[in-house]
Parts: sequence; C-alpha cells; structure tokens
Amino acid sequence: MTPVLVINSGSSSFKYQLVDVENERALASGLVERIGEETGVATHTVFLGGEATSVTATKATSRIERSIPDHTTGFAVMLEAFAAQGPSLENARPVAVGHRVVQGGARFFEPTLVTPLVEINIDELSSLAPLHNPGALQGIRAARAAFADVPHVAVFDTAFHQTMPAEAYTYAIDREMAEKHRIRKYGFHGTSHKFVSEAAAAFLGRPVTELSQIVLHLGNGASATAIRGGESVDTSMGLTPLEGLVMGTRSGDIDPSVLGVLARREDMTPGELDSFLNKKSGLLGLAGASDMRDIDTRRRDGDAAAQLAFDVYIHRLRAYIGAYLAQLGGADVISFTAGVGENSAVVRAAALETFGFAGVRLDAERNASGGRGIRVISTDDSPVTVLVVPTDEELEIARQAHAVAAA
Repeated sequence: MTPVLVINSGSSSFKYQLVDVENERALASGLVERIGEETGVATHTVFLGGEATSVTATKATSRIERSIPDHTTGFAVMLEAFAAQGPSLENARPVAVGHRVVQGGARFFEPTLVTPLVEINIDELSSLAPLHNPGALQGIRAARAAFADVPHVAVFDTAFHQTMPAEAYTYAIDREMAEKHRIRKYGFHGTSHKFVSEAAAAFLGRPVTELSQIVLHLGNGASATAIRGGESVDTSMGLTPLEGLVMGTRSGDIDPSVLGVLARREDMTPGELDSFLNKKSGLLGLAGASDMRDIDTRRRDGDAAAQLAFDVYIHRLRAYIGAYLAQLGGADVISFTAGVGENSAVVRAAALETFGFAGVRLDAERNASGGRGIRVISTDDSPVTVLVVPTDEELEIARQAHAVAAA
C-alpha cells in the first residue's frame, strides 16, 4: 500500500481523499465545510470494498457538526475522523500530501515540492486567482502543520497548459500593460485534461504522443482543450476560469464592452461585475437553474427559457470544437468528461450533431446506453473516435505528488 493524501482547499472548506497509488483506488474521502461559521460540518467516507466510483463499492459515512473556526481546526477534525472511522493513518500513513492549486501563473510548469518560497509564490499569484489561491494556501499551511514529516506537493491546474504557444495564450492588448500585470491565457482544469487524454490513449492502446485530441470537461465549470501529442496547444479558459464555454453560473465568452455598459447604466462596481459574470450568469442567468439536468427537464416540458439556455450552451460548445478541429487539422479522439460530459447523452449528441463533415459519427444507441468506465460512443467506422472518459483529478494529483516525493 502506498497512500497519498490529496487536498483540495477553498477559503471556507476543503475536500480530501486518501488514495492508494499502488492499486490506484480511493481508501477514504471527506469534506470539511463552513469553516469560520458558527457551526461547521465534516463528513468522512470510508470505502470498504470495490472501486470508489463503482456500483460494487461498499462504504461507511459519518457526519458531525461542530465549531471549525479555521483550517487548522479543520485538519484536526479530519484526523479525528480517520482515527475514529478509519482507515488508521498509523497503518496507512501518507507518503506524500498532494495539494490542488488553481493558479500557478507562468512560474510553475510541473508539480512542485512545497517550500516556504513556493508558498510565497502561491500567495503572490493570488491576484490572478483571488477566489482560489488564498484558500489553497491556508490548506497547505494547515496540512504542513498536521503532517510535518511528509513531503507536500503542489499540483497546479494551469501547469498542463504551459505548453501552449504564444499565439494561443497572448491577448491582443498593449504588450507592456500585459507584461506588467501578467495578463495572458493560463487555462484551467489541466489536471483533468491531462488525466483524460492519457486515459483515452491507454484505452485505445496508442501512445498519447501520436494522437490529436479534444477533451471536453463539462461540469458546473466547463472547458475545452486541444491536445496534440499529449501537450495542450489551446484551451478555452483564460486569465481566469471565466472565459470560454457557457457554464453553470459563469457567462464564458462575452464582449468586454458589456462591463462598461453595466458599470455606467447600473452603477456596478468591479466587484459586483465580477460576481455578476461568475455567479449569476451562464445557465443560471439564462434560465434560473445552473444544473443541466434541470435545464433539460424544463426544456422538454416546453420551457422557452430553458430551451434557449440549452441552445446557447450547445452553440458555444460547437464553436470551440470546430475551432480546435481547425487548430489541430482534425482530431483522432474527442472525449467527454465531468458531470455533464459523462452523464448527458443529449448534450453529447447535440454538441457533435454538425461534425459529420469532420469524420465524427456518433452511435445513438451507444451514446444513450450509459454505463461506467471509459466507453466508445462513436460508430465502428467513425474516423474520429468519440469517448466518454470519467475523470479522476484526485488520482492524477496523487500520482503526481507521489512521483515528486519519490524522486
């Protein structure tokens, strides 16, 4: 057994998972939330048998409510859960702790052993990810105090996209201003895009270096990435996770002049504009619901707003697929992943409906059949293989953290 503890920390919560990288299975997972509120909540799940994502898995879940004033207390609560519910960290002591960090800027190209200097850099990069990096840093500091004798590794969402060429990541604004404020496309969901593209190649029995792929990570947050030879060459998210596809609560691409119009006519501050585009837009803004399942149910019941929201979502998705087919000169594989990508047959069918000219032939029965694990949903004679690939960001972070710690 080779346990690695994976931490995904935010400003008022953190998720964790204990992963055995030797067998590539989750041993336990949990969520500590409402940190700093009057009453915090902590849940802890132990996987007793089978894969964590499998229908055959058996599990035991506990839940407590108590005061959790800060992340340090939250980690103490997590350790108490492991001691009380298992698995025992005495017997499954982590060989490394992997931390998800959203923004690594142009400084971090790979998973990095956490040092005081790395912490300073993560803090300095908070201006590029004010909603994410400060929480990640709190989690890192609390975890390093709780596991002082274990290597800690930061795994950055942006790292996979550092292979993008300059023409893909450069915005057409004043060069000196862009350099001064580090304004460029960074991309996100990199851990997922890396995992899915490599899993797709392994499933097909082909070297990832030989494939041109488009990976569509469609969840509440959504992004598309063009991958050539295992390297990201373009991605839909930009300076922040706001750019690109229509998402649950985020607008995705929008004319920047809209912000000036709203600022003048609604007297909105920069903070209010940021909140408007990130938290009150997307599917929620269009139809009042951020979950694609709700949108699909309502549109089938004749709800015009839900139908428009679905159509806008698909229109934007097709635009990016088409753009990346052009950038790659065609694709060998298109993979759908994350909550919507893995579970919505109607989204997958609509997204690819117009790409027959590019060699995309979806098998309607395979697409509708569902199932678990990686599966092919294109026809046997389709020049482009279309896959559903369940993502596992925690496993990918655990793999990377273990590789750095073992080096």
